[in-house]
Amino acid sequence: MSAHLNAPQRDAIHYLDGPSLVLAGAGSGKTRVITHKIAHLINACGLNPVNIAAITFTNKAAKEMQERVAGLMGGRVPGGLTVCTFHALGVKIVRQEAKHCGLKPQFSILDASDTVQIVADITRDADKARSKAMQWQISGWKNAMVTPEQAAQLADNELASAAALLYAEYERTLRAYQAVDFDDLISLPVRLFDEHPEVRERWQNKLRYLLVDEYQDTNRAQYTLLRHLAGARGAFTAVGDDDQAIYAWRGADVENLKLLQQDYPKLKVIKLEQNYRSSKRILTAANTLIANNEKLFEKRLWSEHGAGEQVTVTACRDAEHEAEWVASKISAHKFEHRTKFSDYAVLYRGNHQARLIEQQLRNQKIPYVISGGQSFFDKAEIRDLIAYLRLLMNEDDDLAFIRAITTPRRGIGAGTLEALGSYAGRRHVSLFAATFEEGAAQALSARQLEQVQEFGNFINRLQYRATREPASRLLEDLLAAIRYEAWLFEHLDPREAESKWSNVRDFVGWLGRKGDEDGKNLIELTQTIALISMLDKNDSEFDGVQLATLHASKGLEFKHVLLVGVEEGLLPHQSSIDEDKIEEERRLMYVGITRAQRSLNITWCERRKAGKEARTCEPSRFIEEMGGDVKVNDRKSNAPVSKEEGRARIANLMAMLEGR
Repeated sequence: MSAHLNAPQRDAIHYLDGPSLVLAGAGSGKTRVITHKIAHLINACGLNPVNIAAITFTNKAAKEMQERVAGLMGGRVPGGLTVCTFHALGVKIVRQEAKHCGLKPQFSILDASDTVQIVADITRDADKARSKAMQWQISGWKNAMVTPEQAAQLADNELASAAALLYAEYERTLRAYQAVDFDDLISLPVRLFDEHPEVRERWQNKLRYLLVDEYQDTNRAQYTLLRHLAGARGAFTAVGDDDQAIYAWRGADVENLKLLQQDYPKLKVIKLEQNYRSSKRILTAANTLIANNEKLFEKRLWSEHGAGEQVTVTACRDAEHEAEWVASKISAHKFEHRTKFSDYAVLYRGNHQARLIEQQLRNQKIPYVISGGQSFFDKAEIRDLIAYLRLLMNEDDDLAFIRAITTPRRGIGAGTLEALGSYAGRRHVSLFAATFEEGAAQALSARQLEQVQEFGNFINRLQYRATREPASRLLEDLLAAIRYEAWLFEHLDPREAESKWSNVRDFVGWLGRKGDEDGKNLIELTQTIALISMLDKNDSEFDGVQLATLHASKGLEFKHVLLVGVEEGLLPHQSSIDEDKIEEERRLMYVGITRAQRSLNITWCERRKAGKEARTCEPSRFIEEMGGDVKVNDRKSNAPVSKEEGRARIANLMAMLEGR
């Protein structure tokens, strides 16, 4: 098994004398190290899989890790092994220790749009953008372990002061709904372990060895959770790369790498510098660029792959020209090298850059997929159904109650909900509980009361069945009872209704299958849904060019990468230039370069539209920082060729192909 491992990889896998930090450069086989270490702990060290947890940042990474562990362990994942995201582990802890957290085990997990709605409700402010900004601020404080009292002291501008005033009320509202937001899934376990040493000890004994993936992306709360679980023994392996820390804006704290050395003086640092992905020229450009950042740990990637094609930089006239160039380049390169469309990726700094590139790919009949677009779970029709599921699981979830009772509309209007809401407020109970209280008859008219109680009874019947019947049957009955399909076709044009109904069918089918595979009922599945960001659809079969932001491309690799818009003001982004945060942007460029296996083409525009104006652009400083072994094409060498020259080139190509 260890024949395919290099010496530092073997060291990382076998080292068990204390805490270790594996600095895994891009493409250096970090997942291989984590999965082999899990197998080593179980097979060679006799550790029970129940006592091992591997923690990742995305569901996709967790899934890949499980598959690879299964591959090493005779085809299946060892029973009891925990491989999940930080947030999924948080759910597990909070669910098992719910009473210590002041929650019932069937709490609701609210996503970003729910929490923004709560902020808007508390502030009675219709300005969505402001509510979003305040929720983002509160989220930042929760990740940094800042309490509402401390937030009031820290607030240094008008928006932060408003958010600080709101913070405590926001927390109270969540608890009243028996709900948590995503940040709570980390901060509640941390607070729990702080306040209840006996609970902390129980979890330390349960999870005796921890492996943490993408360690550089942890925020302060996640690091504190790791410390609590690892305890003084520090039986963990953290795997990360300080050169790929690109999530500071989301609360990730690269300082956590320093903290690890301070908090665990015996920390063993192992560097993985052999890259299995890219050609030497691509790695030279990446190494030369990143050397401009201050380093916590020195490392230099190297590879046994050949020198490879030269990295090229092409100047384009403007964004339209850049998009044409990209599409033509992919077409010509694919024709010449007999590759697949899925061998190519176009990467960019911001989502707004994708539109023109999409247009040109469509014009040239090039199939593509976009990653990092709208999540399946953000679609209105899916959220409608999830509201019902959340209510089955937790009838105190007022947001879910309001959405479910009004979708499809049952003649229950704002007046009824307002009357029910103010009665529930006076009684300090949820809307659902208020529906069945005797006093509700004084607050609502007989007709209103009859309607809301009918809805409440419907939910009660479903709830009773949910723990006794397969999820798929219950979902079918739910859809039939609320006449959801008919409602869509009555209210929307046929094409839109068709598309929404097809999404609902996808969702119901997927959830039913998941229930059967995992042996879970509908109520147990509902908490998992909140943690899944995308249906497990397998896009890898699709032969299309991948379009992605640099942030979304992390962890992926492609034979041929086209990195577009590499200009001052775009990459590095203007706000990072203004705030002197160039290092994070440089790491983002480094992530982009190291996605490429065989070829890397970089483009920048001489002019770019900003609103109605066009501004003159400068090539990004990062281009020069990649060093001298980069081929720079100015726009003249990149001008469209004449018809005669074009015909001559095609004739040459045909002659070449015939000679094969």
